[in-house]
Amino acid sequence: MTNGRGADGSSAADPADGRGAADEGGTADRDAVRADRDAVRADPEAVRADRDGVRVDRVMDGLRAFGANYTEFTRRFAAWLGLHSTDAAALVEILYAEDQGAPLSPARLSERVSLSSGATAILLKRLEQAGHIVRTRESTDRRVVTLRSSPDIRPRAMAFFGPYSERMAKAMAAYPPEEIERFEQFLGTLRSTMDALLANEYENGGPTPPAP
Repeated sequence: MTNGRGADGSSAADPADGRGAADEGGTADRDAVRADRDAVRADPEAVRADRDGVRVDRVMDGLRAFGANYTEFTRRFAAWLGLHSTDAAALVEILYAEDQGAPLSPARLSERVSLSSGATAILLKRLEQAGHIVRTRESTDRRVVTLRSSPDIRPRAMAFFGPYSERMAKAMAAYPPEEIERFEQFLGTLRSTMDALLANEYENGGPTPPAP
């Protein structure tokens, strides 16, 4: 049993002391809220800019996360087909371009997958030997080669990406057409900005390092 006294004979802590500490904490919280409110009144533009900056950061984080997830889909598609990830990414580009009615040439594919013309030629040879693509000459200029998916690979690709397409279509159907149009414009602006950066500031691999 305790007798309400400490080991040195002093009185045990008074519960009122705890209430005092809690009151002090509550006062500090109220002061912080009041200070935030005063800051908003003093410079609402700065506060709005901070909030907008946080929102932009969240959007960029979301885009990066979506890109990472799409890369993971491509990696799993590669494993599903027993291909190298770069070969699978090229095959996806060929399939997508066909779906858009604008089949790729080897040169255009090289740009899409960021490979040299020589590396792209080796990649296409692997895909052709595996029976995944065919090369055709459909243009009036017989020198132009068009890349097509083989009849065997298309149903396999549709089986793999079917759930992905269905889920994405359902998710986007929740938004009205005008919002999708604005988002399309937003993505177009981001893409053109990235294209300009790669063609200028990062043309040679990156900006010039600062002098030591």
